[in-house]
Amino acid sequence: MKQLKDILYGVRITAVSGATACDIASVCFDSRKVKPGDAFVAIKGTLTDGHQYIDTVVEAGARAVICEQLPKILAEDVTYVEVENSHQALALMASNYYDTPSKNLKLVGVTGTNGKTTVSSLLYQLFKKAGYKVGLLSTIKIMVDDEEFGTRHTTPDALVINKYLSLMNKAGVEFCFMEVSSHGIHQKRTEGLVFAGAIFTNLSHDHLDYHKSFAEYRDTKKILFDNLSKHAFALTNIDDKNGLVMLQNTKAKKYTYALKNYADYRAQILENQFDGQLLKIDDNELWSKLIGHFNAYNMLSIYAAADLLGLEKFEILRLLSELENVDGRFQYYVSKNRITAIVDYAHTPDALKNVLETINMLRTGNENVITVVGCGGDRDRTKRPVMGNIASEMSNKAIFTSDNPRTEKPDAIIAEMEKGVEPQNVKKVLSIENREQAIKTACQLADVNDIILIAGKGHETYQETNGERIHFDDFEIVKELLVTLEK
Repeated sequence: MKQLKDILYGVRITAVSGATACDIASVCFDSRKVKPGDAFVAIKGTLTDGHQYIDTVVEAGARAVICEQLPKILAEDVTYVEVENSHQALALMASNYYDTPSKNLKLVGVTGTNGKTTVSSLLYQLFKKAGYKVGLLSTIKIMVDDEEFGTRHTTPDALVINKYLSLMNKAGVEFCFMEVSSHGIHQKRTEGLVFAGAIFTNLSHDHLDYHKSFAEYRDTKKILFDNLSKHAFALTNIDDKNGLVMLQNTKAKKYTYALKNYADYRAQILENQFDGQLLKIDDNELWSKLIGHFNAYNMLSIYAAADLLGLEKFEILRLLSELENVDGRFQYYVSKNRITAIVDYAHTPDALKNVLETINMLRTGNENVITVVGCGGDRDRTKRPVMGNIASEMSNKAIFTSDNPRTEKPDAIIAEMEKGVEPQNVKKVLSIENREQAIKTACQLADVNDIILIAGKGHETYQETNGERIHFDDFEIVKELLVTLEK
């Protein structure tokens, strides 16, 4: 147990009722999980407001309540703490409760629209190969050295983050690589974390349902860099027009990487094939199994970060050449009939364009490109017609289908994608709501040497509709269908 006054260290408090020199069993923000002796933090969420459940948690035995507005009636033997921001308070309390675990390892945050999962996952892979104990907090999974845990969010809540960082401390982890989403930053989930460095990959159209404007989305990402200490490093992609913006107010040591512009770390693509690409990084040639311009940026950022974290340069290059692709990121299967199926997480206009540009650059011109793509429900609607336009313009055939519709109707989402299709491309588009049937149709349409791109879900092994998740794995399905067609 810890005392409430210690857990509240650094929290901006506006009022207190009761004693803070009291023992707290644990910190909680889910009213359903509160147990006697807990401190409950009332969070104002997008769907519910934790302040509505203060009476419920007091009845359940909560010892302390942290909130933005004190209730009118205060229970005896309960300490009430009014704070400026409950999200920020939760993050700082989580860090204090677990004894600030981020200060005991080198934590590197990776942010940007695309590439976060690839960069963080491959940094984890590289440092493991180098012989270190490593942690990973990503969209795909959480790793405490060799032990794997599942996750449902790009940036977990502050209690989960600090819980696993604490486990990493106990396991002797030296480095941890963490995806940092704009949602996570905006909701203060990363407050109280001590970062050894931050990496900016790129910025493009996404999450405007949440942030309302591109400027707000960009400036939210920038907060990660603004909060770095002078002992940390800030690494940014200056080929992206927002790259230098990230460095404007940071106290950290500033470093840049680029393929096109002069930078501290530079790379050049010498060859690009379906089985990999030849890169030149800092005048040294390197063969990578990862293909495409977007992966050249990813590999360069990994090289730069590893160098800044103290690994020897030639050792980094050797390890980079051994890295395997991340599940659902340009993951491909070639059938006996020489049909190539590619599964990619591309769920933003820029990511979809990057993948299709890579495919079109590698093809000889005689193959057809068939793209199966959908857009998630309850997410940024403005990108739907843009993605519909990109898929229909850059493919020989585009099949619009369901992604994770969540609480929206799949046919309504598809209709919004169809609005972006130019008149000359209308005949190239099919709309098939059932995703499995859409993939099956793509396989049936494909001929020898054709390329099928299945975009949007990538590593996800589920499809979410009205709160229910059913098993659905794009790669598993397309591979099974192509194998069946081979017989």
